[in-house]
Amino acid sequence: MDPNLHQKQGITHLNKVLQYAPMVATGKEAVVHLTTEDWYVVADTLFQMNTPREFLPDSIKDFRLRDDHRAIELDTDDLQISIEMF
Repeated sequence: MDPNLHQKQGITHLNKVLQYAPMVATGKEAVVHLTTEDWYVVADTLFQMNTPREFLPDSIKDFRLRDDHRAIELDTDDLQISIEMF
């Protein structure tokens, strides 16, 4: 199975978040803001589309929704990344 276009976009956004997060990190935490549309693409990819784990970037160890489903939290070996809408 190959990812569909929506999943590909979500995976692309996740890779960009992972690249950007170290530049804005404070200690072991980083907050990255996405447009509302991009945030929902990532949320769909992670939580709605049954995206196989092997499609996601390897550096993501765990992920979850938080703050009443207004933020996505990613755990990597180095950082805890909060993805929020702006």
